[in-house]
Amino acid sequence: MKKQLVLGVTALTLVSPLLAACGEDEPKLVIYNAQHEPLLKELAPEFTKETGIEVELRNGKDLELSNQLVQEGKASPADVFLTENSPAMSQVEAAGLFDQLPADILDVIPAQFRPVSGLWTGFVARSTVLVYNTEQIQEAELPTSLLDLAKPEWKDRISFSPTGADFQAIVAAVLELEGPEATKAWLEGIKANGTVYDGNNLVLEAVDSGQVEVGIVYHYYWERDRKENGDVSDQSAQHYFTGGDPGAFVSVSGAGVLKSSDMKKEAREFVEFLVNETGQQVLADSYALEYPLNPAVELEGVTKQFSELQPPQVNVSDLDAEAVVDLMTEVGFL
Repeated sequence: MKKQLVLGVTALTLVSPLLAACGEDEPKLVIYNAQHEPLLKELAPEFTKETGIEVELRNGKDLELSNQLVQEGKASPADVFLTENSPAMSQVEAAGLFDQLPADILDVIPAQFRPVSGLWTGFVARSTVLVYNTEQIQEAELPTSLLDLAKPEWKDRISFSPTGADFQAIVAAVLELEGPEATKAWLEGIKANGTVYDGNNLVLEAVDSGQVEVGIVYHYYWERDRKENGDVSDQSAQHYFTGGDPGAFVSVSGAGVLKSSDMKKEAREFVEFLVNETGQQVLADSYALEYPLNPAVELEGVTKQFSELQPPQVNVSDLDAEAVVDLMTEVGFL
């Protein structure tokens, strides 16, 4: 009843029922999904096949859905919330809307990639990289820190997509590691030096075609293009920052059960499936090429294995989406 009432009064415009063949009266697990929709369309049927629990995906963007959850509060029809990046999870956690996850779900994911509160968990990750045009610049000429891209020598040589959740998660990591003053100075520097694109795939295309020398993206954009056809990655390569630099930030996709859910048992089963070996292998075998976080499963065929990355130590609950939006608005990116 609660879900029907809420659907009647809220503006949920991105509804995408996954299993249309199921009867409308059958209870379904409602997932507010900000992860890639095609990825969940691969994963959710496998969960249903294993458990018999039907799933309905309502797709949107990280902050779009986190803001919606905060607005809906206890009346939300959502049972599970999934994100691409962790700042939106932190927003819902701070609003007190997540239910505690049991230890047997939490313990399969390394502690670095889930909050100390135990209110949600990471389930896949993406690494920040600098893609560079191999005909215009040699790897030895690339910066040792992401922060160096704000220096004058990088004027008109860099690119990025500041309006997306991916870049904003990277800014959140810089903010957590370097503080507001240094982060603002870095944002002002890259704004002066860079070319802005609306989407990370456009950044990749611009670098590969030689419009710009380097671009800030996540690893899977380049890896996915190499696996598909290499059309926009054959003249470029990835530079991985090391030593805990902010540019080595690994962004975590999060999963949590809503405290207001009337299907908590089934919701926990879904999150458990996300992190167990079966679900993680589905993720690893998918088109997404994001890193599984269960150490028992590896992502094959990519430039670097997850164990080779050297990310900074960041408490995923401390990444502040609202502070990032305020700072980027002040600098003029948003």
